[in-house]
Order: sequence, then C-alpha cells, then structure tokens
Amino acid sequence: MANKNTDLHKAKKRKKDEFYTQLTDIERELKHYKNHFKDKVVYCNCDDPRISNFFHYFSYNFEKLGLKKLITTCYKNQNSDLFSQNDSEQAIMLEYNGDKNGNFVPDPEEIGIIPLKGDGDFRSKESIELLKQADIVVTNPPFSMFREYVGQLIENDKKFIIIGHQNAITYREIFKYIKENKLWLGYGFKRNMAHFINPHYEDYATDTDHKEGMIRVSGVVWYTNLEIGKRHEDVILYKKYYGNEDSYPKYDNYDAINVDKAKEIPMDYEETMGVPITFLSKYNPDQFELIGQMVTTKIDELNHGYPYVNGKKIYARILIRNKKVQS
Repeated sequence: MANKNTDLHKAKKRKKDEFYTQLTDIERELKHYKNHFKDKVVYCNCDDPRISNFFHYFSYNFEKLGLKKLITTCYKNQNSDLFSQNDSEQAIMLEYNGDKNGNFVPDPEEIGIIPLKGDGDFRSKESIELLKQADIVVTNPPFSMFREYVGQLIENDKKFIIIGHQNAITYREIFKYIKENKLWLGYGFKRNMAHFINPHYEDYATDTDHKEGMIRVSGVVWYTNLEIGKRHEDVILYKKYYGNEDSYPKYDNYDAINVDKAKEIPMDYEETMGVPITFLSKYNPDQFELIGQMVTTKIDELNHGYPYVNGKKIYARILIRNKKVQS
C-alpha cells in the first residue's frame, strides 16, 4: 500500500510539472539562436510530441534553420489529448527529417510515429540513447527535477536551451555550473514571467493578467550553454562607491558590500559585492567574476549563509567582483 501511495504522489507531482509553453514565447527566445541549428539534430525530450509547441516551432522552421533531424519524446503518453494523463506504460517518439513533397509543411505522413518500449522518462535507457544522438536539446523540463535534468545534459556534454525557474540559480549544483561557465541565462520572458497551459493549478493572476486556460508563473527564465550576444555585453555602470559608502553597507556575516540593484553596482569598487540573483540575467563573465552566493543556512565553499545587514536578514545574494574597475 505504501508503494502504491508513493506512486500516486509521484504521478500527481509529475502532472503538476506539465507546463506547456506558448509558441510566442518559444519564437521570441529562439530567434536569438538561429545560427546554432544548421545541420544539427534537435531533441525535445520532455514534450508531448503531438501537441508540443517546441515540435511545432522546429518542424515548421526545419528548412529555415537547416536542421538535420528533429526528435521529440513524452512521458507515459500515447494519445493526442493536450493534457497527458501519464497513464500509459509505453510512450511514443516523433521523428521528422524535413519536407518531402515540396510544400515546406510537416505533413502527418512525413512525421514518423515510433512506439517506445518504455515510458519515455528522460532518465530511461531509451531516452538516453536518443540524447546521445542529439546535438541540441530544447524543452521545458519538469521544474521539480531540474537538478537531475541539467546534470544529465552536462554529463553527456550536450548543448541546450531549456526553461526553468530563476530560483534554480541558488541550487548548489546549478550555481556551480554557472560559476564554471557551463550554464548561463538566455534572453528571458517578458517581465520575467510566463503564461503556461496547465490544468492542474488554479491561476491567481489578476484580472488584467489572467489568461483563460493558463497559469502565470513569475521568475521563469531560459537557461542555455550556447553562445549568445547578450552574454558578452557589459553592464553600463555609473554609480561610485567612494564618497557614497553609506549607500553600500557591509554584511554582518561576510566581508562584502551589499548592492540592491544591478544598476547600482559601483564602477570604482574592486572588492567583493553582493547582488540580487536577478543580476545573472545581465552577467558578463568578461566583466565580472562570480565568487559565491549567500542563499541558505548551509555554509560551504560556494555558499556563505543568508545575508544579514545591520541584524536584518535580506534576500539571497550572488557574490561578484568587478574585473573592469574604473577610477
């Protein structure tokens, strides 16, 4: 009985991880990566293939991007219903190799529907074999399994563009990848939030921001390890530390000054500074060095405990140092 309850809990959790991404959000982000896709195999390994907007985007832009192959797989689903019930022990994969009849549209007869032996879990042996064939992975993975999912991509040395919550930055494993320049943030969603199609949550968005059949999720970002222009754009700094020391108090528990907004980073300060985690959307490794973070009570070589200023606990901080100090 205990095992059955555990399975039910996992199934419920998995359903709540089903955030179907809007095509407009995919188009807005992926337009910045078009030069990366020529002659590449793209794998969407956390998508319901028949209704995935990732599959839609890549299949309809197959020739424009110069793709070699497109593969999508789903978890425990074989039907075409928008919201998978995750009730099939056998999943499917779709494979598209481009237009054959000259109309440049992915017609049903041009899309290979291949049954998998297993359930399509991204950790399954079948899915890992498909992953090994891929050059670039693009998808919206389960938020609750983000650490494990990214770890698998890094372990298999794959390029990727994926969606996750910005709080994942504070995960020890994810921050370590960012610090080692194995992972960074993409261009992002409008106002740092997104609307996803998901039937398992009640949407508490305001009337002006509510979209029927969707849920608004704040703090959602794109993660990638593909080179993009914004990654090497300097943050323009105009504030000064010296002469304005009172505006930059030091932490009680770490030798660094506190900076509340990225735009307030002083141009003339060469020691360690703490900035909000949202700074990473502007992070340029040529301009700044990542030192560590202050995010939890557990202290180690990467994390130095929650930040305190004048006895008051404040929000999580990323510790940085300016490589291009201006006098």
